[in-house]
Amino acid sequence: MSDKLSKRPGFLSKKAQDASDLSSFLEAAKRAVAAPSESERGRLIFALDATMSRQPTWDQACHLQEEMFIEAGRVGSLDVQLVFFRGFGECKASRWVSNSKELGAMMRKIRVQAGRTQIRKVLDHALSETRNKRVQAVVYIGDCMEENPDRVCDRAGELGLLGVPVFIFQEGQDHVAEENYREIARLSNGIYMNFGEGSAASLRGLLAAIATFSAGGREALEQLEQSGHKGAQLLIEHLG
Repeated sequence: MSDKLSKRPGFLSKKAQDASDLSSFLEAAKRAVAAPSESERGRLIFALDATMSRQPTWDQACHLQEEMFIEAGRVGSLDVQLVFFRGFGECKASRWVSNSKELGAMMRKIRVQAGRTQIRKVLDHALSETRNKRVQAVVYIGDCMEENPDRVCDRAGELGLLGVPVFIFQEGQDHVAEENYREIARLSNGIYMNFGEGSAASLRGLLAAIATFSAGGREALEQLEQSGHKGAQLLIEHLG
């Protein structure tokens, strides 16, 4: 592995016209979310907060990514890149992999370390990757946010304009983080969901739907929805 690399009150409320213009841009971006062509492999960035507060749920995250891969493998080709941060300024990205066991092995080698969040670096990396070659989506799992929200949300808006939604899953009940996570999701045309013990099934289903869309596009997602898959239903409702 090599180094790479809100909803906040008043954040977009300075001028009503500015807010309206931004909404129009984001709506256009929402329609431009790109699925892979038949000759392409879907690409999904799976990003994780690996700071000390995540220790209790780290193993669960490992299981979730394997299930996500299995579902995507049924409909098409998907490459996933693992990105994580921890410690003092450490933010790393793996190579792109297409095997759930290989990615799982990478995740199991990671040990959480005390440190502050580096979500902006994750989004910077996602921007760099998609400018090089299309990334269909970013999935991020974390529990808090300890950095400048304006700078983070600026990157989320750029991803939204490039058609790369950020799907954020929050562990715990940090209300400041929730406000900012919701804004990141909104600006990038993604989805925010709180992830607790009672919502594991919902998270699993939505991750499977995101992976399916990234691997096979809208057609594959609609086929999954027709089977009664709730995660696919939620994602189609959001994508419009």
